[in-house]
Amino acid sequence: MTTNNINVLLADDHEVVRAGYCRLLEATSDITVIAEAENGESACRLYFEHQPDVLIMDISMPGIDGIEASRKILLKDKNAKILIFSVYENEVYLTRALDTGVLGYISKRSASQVMMDAVRTVSNGEVYVGQEMMPHLVKARSSTDNDPLTQLTPREFEIFLLLADSKSVNHISELLNLSPKTVGHHCTRIKSKLGISDIAGLTRLAIRLDLMAP
Repeated sequence: MTTNNINVLLADDHEVVRAGYCRLLEATSDITVIAEAENGESACRLYFEHQPDVLIMDISMPGIDGIEASRKILLKDKNAKILIFSVYENEVYLTRALDTGVLGYISKRSASQVMMDAVRTVSNGEVYVGQEMMPHLVKARSSTDNDPLTQLTPREFEIFLLLADSKSVNHISELLNLSPKTVGHHCTRIKSKLGISDIAGLTRLAIRLDLMAP
């Protein structure tokens, strides 16, 4: 366990949540929050601006989500140390996150000590999966063939979630800085791969897989 000070960038779209975790982390002797991001885009920008030792990333944020933001960062810096903390406790998000290359995943309902342990572990370049996520990790390893979303690319997965959340093609194109035509092509491929013909069906699948609230 490192004894050096760990500089952290905290990304979450809720200011109250960020304030709470900042107080928690700053109460330690070896962790300092050097910057805060309110969405995926600002997390990417601030990461390269501040070069933190650890990026603590929420998943559900406006614009690009935490997993896509992590993917973008890791494409440019394969040594980025990213810890996902999220309300989502399921094998789909956990698998997507770990496949992206993040080092840690914990639930927001974890005890405060878990957050600090996770930050310290990830700062050392080691993997940390919260105890509450272990059953989902086991399930993910044993049932990937039963997950229809494994056939989606990272970009398709991101667009799938936005479509399931009733975002229009034009809105998605603005959020992801893509042309409506490109988003439309992705939409067609997503429906074809999943064997689903309408947005309502995508929404039902996302709810069934516990990727969004009913």
